[in-house]
Amino acid sequence: MIRFLTTIISVVILGLATVVSAAEPENILMIEVEGVANGVIEIELLPELAPAHVERIKILARDGVYNDVVFHRVIEGFMAQTGDVKFGKREGFKQRYAGQGGSNYPDLPAEFSAEPYVKGIVGMARSQMPNSANSQFFIMFAPNANLNGQYTVFGRVIAGQDIVDAIKLGSRASNGAVSDPDVMKRVWIKADG
Repeated sequence: MIRFLTTIISVVILGLATVVSAAEPENILMIEVEGVANGVIEIELLPELAPAHVERIKILARDGVYNDVVFHRVIEGFMAQTGDVKFGKREGFKQRYAGQGGSNYPDLPAEFSAEPYVKGIVGMARSQMPNSANSQFFIMFAPNANLNGQYTVFGRVIAGQDIVDAIKLGSRASNGAVSDPDVMKRVWIKADG
């Protein structure tokens, strides 16, 4: 009986390990970070939770518009925000406008889920209007239940959380605004090489 239970437990553990690491290269977003933090972050995209948002992220990555976009808002113990492809480019960066822009594509309807906001979860930034997510996103440093069901979860960090944790912090007095911010030097889908 003990041998039987041990076998079942081993099969379940192996099955869970396979599920955790089964992300297809088509659903892995790669972010090369440059600045105080240096290295590559791998994000598993979650089309089963947010198909329209995942598709948008892939389009923007493949368009190359995320390249050289800064982490414009970084709050210690909370999250690092990036993805403003209009006002968040490294060249000519103006801190006062960063976070106000989006892409040339229309805003997306919310795809809220029960996925909790814990360390490493990646969510879409938006305005006060739930259906206003466009190109900006944030990566969590720590759990924050206040975001649960309020912002679309579209991914989770599967490698490089240490890089996320090292991203240059912003000023608490300025709601996380960062002077001389770290940059997403290159962003691509793993399947594309």
